[in-house]
Amino acid sequence: MTISTDPALVPELLVRDIDVSIWFWCELCGFTTSYDRPDDGFAYITRGTAHVMLEQAGFGRNWITGPLEAPHGRGVNFQVAVPDVDPILSALRGAGVTLFMETETKWYRVDDEEAGVRQFLVSDPDGYLIRFQSPLGRRPVAP
Repeated sequence: MTISTDPALVPELLVRDIDVSIWFWCELCGFTTSYDRPDDGFAYITRGTAHVMLEQAGFGRNWITGPLEAPHGRGVNFQVAVPDVDPILSALRGAGVTLFMETETKWYRVDDEEAGVRQFLVSDPDGYLIRFQSPLGRRPVAP
């Protein structure tokens, strides 16, 4: 098992098909399986310092607080910082995946500066939104 850091928060996403989810997250989005427990339908995946746990519904201990309806990811998006969004975009488009939001350049206010990103959003096979973004630097806030 190789994990570069020990993050304080790691989301665990309940998925319908662990193999499909691993393919999407790893083959298309550039994550790597750090370790898995196939008998439990579980995989711990990373991309740099971004960590996610995937767990297939119906295996192991699923902590479910209410009825599950697709898409599972309502009301949340997971931001993943990457050096360049283009390789991920190419892999997704090559696989015929439709983006939730096309690529944009956006500047967000942070105190007296703006932080720029180039970003897009895509839904994973279970409807969890992933916002991949590449930093563009900072600039002063315009008067």
